[in-house]
Amino acid sequence: MLHEPVQQKTTGVAIIGAGERGIYYVGSRMAEIAGETGFRVVGVFDRLEDRAGYAADHLNALYGKAGVRHAVRVFADLEDAVSDPAVDLVVVTTHTNAHRAPVEAAIAAGKRVYLDKPISVTLEDAEAILAAEQKAGQPMLMAFTRRYEKPWVETVKLAHEGRVGDPQMILLRSVIPYTRYLQLWHRKQALSGGALNDKCSHHFDVLNWVAASKPVSVTAVGGRSNVFPPDPNAPERCSLCDRDCPYRRHETLVDRFEGAGAVANASWSEAALIEDRNDTCVYQPGADIDDHAIVTIRYANGVTACLFFAIFGPWAEDQETLEIVGSSGRIRMERHSGAIDIVEDYGRKHGTLGFTNPDRTSTHFGADLELVRTLRRFMDGENPPVGIEDGLASLRLVLAAQKSMKNGGMPVDPATQEFAR
Repeated sequence: MLHEPVQQKTTGVAIIGAGERGIYYVGSRMAEIAGETGFRVVGVFDRLEDRAGYAADHLNALYGKAGVRHAVRVFADLEDAVSDPAVDLVVVTTHTNAHRAPVEAAIAAGKRVYLDKPISVTLEDAEAILAAEQKAGQPMLMAFTRRYEKPWVETVKLAHEGRVGDPQMILLRSVIPYTRYLQLWHRKQALSGGALNDKCSHHFDVLNWVAASKPVSVTAVGGRSNVFPPDPNAPERCSLCDRDCPYRRHETLVDRFEGAGAVANASWSEAALIEDRNDTCVYQPGADIDDHAIVTIRYANGVTACLFFAIFGPWAEDQETLEIVGSSGRIRMERHSGAIDIVEDYGRKHGTLGFTNPDRTSTHFGADLELVRTLRRFMDGENPPVGIEDGLASLRLVLAAQKSMKNGGMPVDPATQEFAR
């Protein structure tokens, strides 16, 4: 028999955007540990009504499995979602270019807000979101998942505690098998801001976090490789293709690893518009995003940082690493294993740190569960570990890097978006 677990406080949630992130990562984790955190997804809104319906059904099943008596409904529109008196927290997980409207509506309705990364595609929208937060007089929480993954948190803590002296150089290497950026809505720069925004917003936030200083100059080279040449004869989507292809959606190693080994629901299979599908052929013409970049950043305190990024990397254990070189040692963290290799005292000490984390098999190596728990504390009055100003700072680096790439690697001041001296 279903029962309601004992919980000091319940919090009503509206999810705006019923895609993979909002429902199958954040929303699912909320339902799974609802007895611990008290989150109840009151309803879901998406511009695709069928997708919202499938999302509600999915969450209802998870609440039932968790032994929580609760029913998720579909909101008729955005106003219906943010004005519902049962809603305390609005989770915004729409396409990136559509973040501004639900944030402003939620703030105007007096709700607390979770905003997924990246903050936006344009500085105009990002600054408007910051203005809405400031007008409300209370912070919003952003979801840069590295801020909630224990190995990243511990690595930055070690650097800031002086274990390797004063940080001097940072290298974030991200050579990932994310060809999905050419298969989903991310393939259009106007919707996502490109892979450098969607994925590297995480990375730029980490570099700012470690450096703890103002970035003053950005240079970048990269763009679109010849790995995915547009093919006018390519099939529209993987489900219609009989080619032998290593990039077939839902069959790649990374899809299986991340729990995307099957279409989440029929709304993606039946979608009429290309931006609403999730298995567009990677060779289908029309994608206008970059697929690799090498970005260097100079900070006001003398720290220099480098991002080495590609979305056509192989599935590998070391596909994402963070290395921090200090004045007396260095730290190197590998995301997939969670191991931190540290050399201290000019080489006199060398060790490896590992962490026992029962949540690591969950999405984003346990970060999404930690995010939901952080949201509970956030709703109880705790300041978020990463917020809107951090999101804006990350976007400034994204845009500066894109401008530098388009102009032969010329340095750009991220504060002004003008060419630096």
